Amino acid sequence: MLQEAGMIIRSILCLLLLLSIPAGAVDFTTLQGKVLFGYQGWFGCPGSWGGSWVHWARGVPSATNLTVEMYPDLKEFAVQDLCVAGSLTINGSPAYFYSARNSAIVDRHFKWMMDYGLDGVLVQRFVTGLSGFRSGGDVVLKNIIAASQKYGRAIAVEYDVSGASFTTWANDIKTDWQYLVDSVQITSLPNYLHHKGRPLISVWGIGLLDGNNHPPSIPGDALAFIQWFHTDAPEKYKASFMGGTPAGWRTLNRDARTDPAWLNVYKAMDAVQPWNVGRFADTNAVNGWWHNDLVADKRWLDSTGVLYMPVIFSGFSWSNWNGGPPNQIPRAGGKFVWQQAYNVIGLGIPAIKIAMFDEVDEATAMYKIAATRRDAPDQAYWVTLDADGYQLPTDWYLRLGSCITCELHGWRALSRNIPISADSAWKDSSSCRQITGIAGDFRRNGMSPGFTVTKGTVSFQGLGTVSSLVIYDLKGRELRRLIPVNGKARWDCRDFRGSRSAPGVFLIGVKDRHGPVIKIVSE
Repeated sequence: MLQEAGMIIRSILCLLLLLSIPAGAVDFTTLQGKVLFGYQGWFGCPGSWGGSWVHWARGVPSATNLTVEMYPDLKEFAVQDLCVAGSLTINGSPAYFYSARNSAIVDRHFKWMMDYGLDGVLVQRFVTGLSGFRSGGDVVLKNIIAASQKYGRAIAVEYDVSGASFTTWANDIKTDWQYLVDSVQITSLPNYLHHKGRPLISVWGIGLLDGNNHPPSIPGDALAFIQWFHTDAPEKYKASFMGGTPAGWRTLNRDARTDPAWLNVYKAMDAVQPWNVGRFADTNAVNGWWHNDLVADKRWLDSTGVLYMPVIFSGFSWSNWNGGPPNQIPRAGGKFVWQQAYNVIGLGIPAIKIAMFDEVDEATAMYKIAATRRDAPDQAYWVTLDADGYQLPTDWYLRLGSCITCELHGWRALSRNIPISADSAWKDSSSCRQITGIAGDFRRNGMSPGFTVTKGTVSFQGLGTVSSLVIYDLKGRELRRLIPVNGKARWDCRDFRGSRSAPGVFLIGVKDRHGPVIKIVSE
C-alpha cells in the first residue's frame, strides 16, 4: 500500500545481491545512503612538495610544542615521501610526519578508502584560508581530486566558517564556489557528490553559538545565503545545501543560537548535519543522545523533507593542542563509535558523517593509527589504540568504518555489538558483508522481506501486498519488473532483454495496487 511504499522510499537504499561486488561501488547522485568522513588535509611539513610545518606542531616538532594527540601509522609510506619529525624519535630512530601537499600521501589515503569500501569524504575548506588556498594553487584540493577519481570515492566541498568575518563570510564563500566551478571545474567531476539533481555544498558552523565565532548571527542572513544557492545564483552555481549545525539546533539551546527564526533556516536546508563531537563521553551518554535528540530530530526532519546526517565520532582528546585531560573521551576499543552508529542506523536515518578521517589533532582520526605506545614517538603524550587496554590492529577504525558503511547500506544485518574481531584476518570490505538474510532497512520500517542468493538467483520473501517489484541499476535505469505471488518474487539476474546483469549493487522500488512505480534513487 502507499504508506508502505512511502516508508520504503524514505529509507531503503540499496541491496547487495552478489558477493563479488567491487569494493564499495559508490553512487554519486545522492547523499542518501552515504557514510562520509570529514577530510582535513591540513597537515604540512617542508619538502620537495613545498610548505612548512602546519598542524603537527608550533614550529619544528619537539616534545614541548606538539599540537597533535595521535600518531599516524606510516609504515606503508616511503621515507622520501615523509618529513623527519624534528627531534622526535621512535625507539631511538627518527620519527616522521607527512604533508598533504604530497600527492603520494593523499593517494594512499584514498586507496584505503577504496580498500575498506568507504563512500568518500567531505573536503574541509576553511573560509579564513580561502585566498591562500587559491593563491597557492590549491595543491591539496587537487591532490584530493586526483586520488578520489582514481579510486572512485565521492567528494563534496564543506566550508568551515570558524573565525570568518561576520561582514564578508557569505561573499567569501560565493566567490570561492564560483572559482571552484569555473576554474577547478569541481562540479563537473564524475565523482563530485550530487543531491536532488544538483551538486552538493556543505557549510559547517551555521547556527553555532560558540564564543560568537561562527557567522552569521542573524537567521535572515543565513536564509538569504541558502536561497542564493537554491534560486538566485546563475544556474551553473546552484547547489543543494547541507548545513553543519549545532547539536542543539532543533531545541535552540546548548551550543545553538536561540532565535526561533533559526528553525526556518534549518527547514530551508536540503540536509542537516548536527555536530556531536564532544557532546557525549561514554556509551550511556550515547544512549541518552538517542533518547533526547536522535528520535525527535529525525521526526522533525522527516516532517519537513530535510535529510538527516548526524555526526558520529570515535573519541576525543586534545591535551597537546588546547589542554584538557589526556584521553578525554576514550574510544573503548571502538565500542563508543559503534554504539553511536547502531543508534543512528537502527532508526533508519539515511546518512552518517564520521568525524574525521585524518584528524589527529583532536584524536578523532579513523585512518591507520599507531597501535601501541611503543609505536609512537618516545617523547610527549600520545593516544594510541591500546590506551584503553585493547590490543588492536592499526587499521581497526577503518575496519569499523567499513562495517558501519555496510550496515547503513543494508549489506549486513544491524548488529548491536561490533561484528568483527580484532584477531580475525581482514581481507577487504567483503569481510563486513552478508549475502543472505533480512534487508535491514525494510525490517526497520514495519515490513519483513528477506532475500537469498543461490547460484545467481535472488529470491525475495515477505513482500506483503506489494504488487510489483522493480529492479534498477545505480543510474536509475529500469532493468526488470517482478510480480510477487503470495509475498514472494524471484529474479534470475537478467534484464528485460534477457541479458544477464553483471554482479553489482542494485536499487529496488515497489508498485502498489493503487500507486505509481517508485524509483529508489533519492529521498
